[in-house]
Amino acid sequence: MNPLLKNHLDLTRRELFGRSATGIGTVALAGLLNHDGLATQPASSPLGGLPGLPHFKPKAKNIIYLFQNGAPTHVDLFDYKPKIMEMHGKPVPDSYIGSKRFSTMTGKANGKLMLSPVEPFHQRGQSGAWVSDFLPYTAKIADKLCFIKSMHTDAVNHAPAISFLLSGGQIPGRPTLGAWLAYGLGAETEELPRFVVMTSVSKGTTCGQIFYDFYWGSGFLPSKHQGVRFRGSKDPVLYARNPRGMSREMRRDWLDGIAEINEHKLREYGDPEISTRIAQYEMAFKMQASVPELTDFSGEAKSTLDMYGPQVHEPGTFAYNCLMARRLVERGTRTVQVMHAGWDQHGSLTTELYTQCKDTDQPSAALVRDLEQRGLLEDTLVIWGGEFGRTPFLQGNFNDRKKWGRDHHPYAFTVWMAGGGVKPGITYGASDDLAFSATENPVHVHDLQATWLQLTGIDHERLTYKFQGRRFRLTDVHGHVVNDIIA
Repeated sequence: MNPLLKNHLDLTRRELFGRSATGIGTVALAGLLNHDGLATQPASSPLGGLPGLPHFKPKAKNIIYLFQNGAPTHVDLFDYKPKIMEMHGKPVPDSYIGSKRFSTMTGKANGKLMLSPVEPFHQRGQSGAWVSDFLPYTAKIADKLCFIKSMHTDAVNHAPAISFLLSGGQIPGRPTLGAWLAYGLGAETEELPRFVVMTSVSKGTTCGQIFYDFYWGSGFLPSKHQGVRFRGSKDPVLYARNPRGMSREMRRDWLDGIAEINEHKLREYGDPEISTRIAQYEMAFKMQASVPELTDFSGEAKSTLDMYGPQVHEPGTFAYNCLMARRLVERGTRTVQVMHAGWDQHGSLTTELYTQCKDTDQPSAALVRDLEQRGLLEDTLVIWGGEFGRTPFLQGNFNDRKKWGRDHHPYAFTVWMAGGGVKPGITYGASDDLAFSATENPVHVHDLQATWLQLTGIDHERLTYKFQGRRFRLTDVHGHVVNDIIA
C-alpha cells in the first residue's frame, strides 16, 4: 500500500481533531471565546512570565521552602505552655476537644493524657522567642526569624495536608507554589530550572513519609512549570550526561533536528505540551554544563561547609540539600523545595525526634546565616515548617517512655520564616494555654499562601488560570495577607 495513503487511513482521533481544528472553524471559535471572555491565558514574556507581573514591587524574588514532612511537634519545639507541664499525666479537659476530629489512630481524644515537652524551653535572643533545647542552632538565630504560632489547617492526614499547604487543595491535581511562581513570574536564568525539589530522610528512621510527585506538580498548568527533582547524588539529574560515544556537538545537532520536528508539530496542533518538550530538551542540554558546576563544592570556604555541619559532604542529606538550595538561588532558580521526612513521631518522641532535630537544625540555621552573609537573605524568603502540628496529649502508654508519641494536630502549629521581606525577631499569633487551638491572630493555610505571593509581588486574587470552566488560584477562593508580619 502507498505509505502516504496508509498514513491517512491510520489517522488517529487526536490527529483528526488537531487537523480539523485549523481553518475557518478556529477563527469562528476564537471569536466566540473572545466575545464571552473565555479565551486562553495571555501570551508569556520571553523568560516565561506573564505580562503585568509582578503586580507590585516584590520583596522576595526567591523562595526556599524547608518542608518538614511528617509534622514537627510544635509542643516540643516552639510553643511553650507551662500549663501542659502542670497537667502532665492528667486527662485533657473535654472543653478543649469540643467537636474536633483527629486521626483514626486517636479516634476520640476524650480521656487522653497530657504530655509535657520532652526537652526544656528557653527564651532566645533579644526577641525572647521560646525555642526548645532540641534546636540549639535555630535558637541562636531567633532574632532573624518570624515565628507564626497560630497556624491551623483543614486536613488531618499527611498527604492531604501537604497537598493543601503546597497547592491549596487536599485532592492532588492543583499546581503547587513553585509551579505558580514559575508560571506567573517566569525564569531568572535559562541555565537551570526555575523550580527545583530535593528530598532527604534521616537514617534509621521508622517514620519516613512518602514523597509523592504531586507535592511539586504543575497540575493543570503546562508541565514545564512543575518542579524538577534532583536526586541525592553527585549526578542529580538522570540522562543529562551524553551517552558514551556522543559528543556535545553531536548532541546539539541531534537536539536541533528534534526541535525542528517538534516546532512543526507545534504549529500544526498547538499542543502546549509540545512546547514543554522542546523547553525540556533545551534545559537538559544547558544543564549538562550548569549542573556539574552547581554540585562542585570545592570553591566553598571551609568555614561555610563547617557551618552546615558534617553531613554537608554527603549528597542526599538535608545539610547537602540546604547548601545546594543556596547555590541554586544564587544562580537564578526561583523556588527551591527542600523536603525532609521522618517527623511523624507517633511513638518516637524520646528517640527519633533527637535524630530529626540533629539532622535539620544546624543546616537550617546555617542556610539563613549563609544567605545573610552573602546579601541574599534580603530578597530570599526562607520558610521552615510542616503540614500540621502534634497533639498536646500522649499517644501511647504513659508508663513506656521510650515509645511516647503524639498524633496529628491541625488546630495549632508553628512555622518560621526569615528574609524576603518578613519582620525579623517577632512572634505572631498564639495558641491557647494547652497549645490546642490557634486563638490569637489565627493564620489559616490560605492566609499563609496569600502572604507568600504578596512577598513575591503577586496579588493572590489576580494570579489565576482557567481550567474546566473556572479560574483557579493557589488560595482557591480564600486567604488574607498577613500584613502584620511584612516589613
